[in-house]
Amino acid sequence: MHRYRSHTCGQLRDTDAGAKTRLSGWCHRIRDHGGVLFVDLRDHYGMTQCVVDPDSPAFATAEKLRSEWVVRMDGDVRIRPTGTENADMPTGQIEIYVREIEVLGPAAELPLPVFGDIDYPEETRLKYRFLDLRRERLHKNIMLRGQVVDAMRSKMKAQGFNEFQTPILTASSPEGARDFLVPSRLHPGKFYALPQAPQQYKQLLMMAGFDRYFQIAPCFRDEDPRADRLPGEFYQLDLEMSFVEQEDIFAAVEPVVGGIFRDFGEGKAVTPSPWPRIPYAESMAKYGSDKPDLRNPLVMQDVSEHFRGSNFKVFARMLEDAKNRVWAIPAPTGGQRTFCDRMNSWAQGEGQPGLGYIMWREDGAAGPIANNIGPERAEAVRVQLDLKAGDAAFFVAGDPERFVKFAGAARTKVGQDLNLIDENRYELAWIVDFPMFEWNEDEKKVDFSHNPFSMPQGGFDALNNQDPVTIKAFQYDIACNGFEIASGGIRNHVPEAMVKAFEIAGYSEQTVIERFGGMYRAFQYGAPPHGGMAAGVDRIIMLLAGAQNLREVALFPMNQQAVDLLMGSPSEASNQQLRDLHIRLNLPEK
Repeated sequence: MHRYRSHTCGQLRDTDAGAKTRLSGWCHRIRDHGGVLFVDLRDHYGMTQCVVDPDSPAFATAEKLRSEWVVRMDGDVRIRPTGTENADMPTGQIEIYVREIEVLGPAAELPLPVFGDIDYPEETRLKYRFLDLRRERLHKNIMLRGQVVDAMRSKMKAQGFNEFQTPILTASSPEGARDFLVPSRLHPGKFYALPQAPQQYKQLLMMAGFDRYFQIAPCFRDEDPRADRLPGEFYQLDLEMSFVEQEDIFAAVEPVVGGIFRDFGEGKAVTPSPWPRIPYAESMAKYGSDKPDLRNPLVMQDVSEHFRGSNFKVFARMLEDAKNRVWAIPAPTGGQRTFCDRMNSWAQGEGQPGLGYIMWREDGAAGPIANNIGPERAEAVRVQLDLKAGDAAFFVAGDPERFVKFAGAARTKVGQDLNLIDENRYELAWIVDFPMFEWNEDEKKVDFSHNPFSMPQGGFDALNNQDPVTIKAFQYDIACNGFEIASGGIRNHVPEAMVKAFEIAGYSEQTVIERFGGMYRAFQYGAPPHGGMAAGVDRIIMLLAGAQNLREVALFPMNQQAVDLLMGSPSEASNQQLRDLHIRLNLPEK
């Protein structure tokens, strides 16, 4: 018999009754029933109930066992007594009558329990992540991650994509976040950068003629922690294709991403192909977000005309400025004073002066705004929003560029509080026609608004003759249930157009050549039209697992302060390491 096991803890069935077995694993739970000890023995594959009674030679050892001790148990497989079967366990028809126990690894007192799913402080969970990962929910999430990545690879290869690994030590690139820099020992004063994305390399692969590339790519960004991104590093399904237009990318990606949600979504409905294409400006106007949760049926509308020149002077005066608007957020079934007051209080908690509303009753509109604008205007608002008695609408006013984020949050809050969101769906959509540039008010300059390597709609002519902030790009995102899960674009493969686009954003031609010399040179020697995108592996798995944050689907994540509590990083470098790298520290004063 094998030194440690003849079977795994998830393997034995009633057909094995009468056989001798050897199991090794962790003592998941130990119960004393009238002097008979029951040990639930756990390994990666499952759990088996082991029984040790006072007649067993192993009983003295069994009395010493504690939670999470690693043991080897030898014994006989037998059918559980009638009425004690456990239909929730694959091994629930049998148990092991234990004759011998060997302690392989005793455990100290646990800083957090493995049995059960008790919510423990995140600091403790991350410091003892190896224990946290033994817990059933987290273990299941990590196994799901591996299965999803395998499925991604399989689906990509089935479409003729080839997997390549691009460099990790590379040059700095303006991807929208700070780079992690790596000092060079051999080239004093110079630094490598960890890739924010394999953007330039995958485009160079298209220059090299490989046609269809993909990679499960690690990406590194030194940015402030966010709820929807792991600090420091994350993974993406990265892909690029040659001789394609935007719709070709969509046709290649929908079967992969949609297929993943169908395969692992546990029966939840998934948007069928083709997915909706929603222009960026429309998405912001209707949903207040470029990653709308389309499970929420609420659609905001511009109702400015009903308030222009009205007796509700707050809005009427605002509308004297041409850039200002009044948007309405419909609230079906929300026409109760308590709900409207609660939304008003929520808005104040968000730093707003409040949230105006109209309620509709059988005898007409009610509320301060309705009283001010009069029954005809209130009825016109109701008709436009297709509301009825018992419903309400909330209003935001001012410059949409300033209030749009709050409006989107209010739409989400109304949908959640009125239970309008269908939790059993994955709603997918393409957000298209992103602006190529945006105005940076702080620096008083034009910046790239998305990916700097994207092709502007209208090409070189638009760059030369159009107001930059009005230029749209062949850029697109995938939105799913309120998250951006993928982003990409058709690339600007024309050297002159690439230089012009960067010049508009404040980069000289010399800077472009210095920072993107490899790609700029490649464009001179026969560049195919190409495009691609990257899907966030972590976010997709978080949605599939029903997790609340990305740390629930990553093996060894950092905390919100970008600190690895398990390994103790970031850590100080020794004086010798600093000398080798020709680095002298200039630390801020404490």
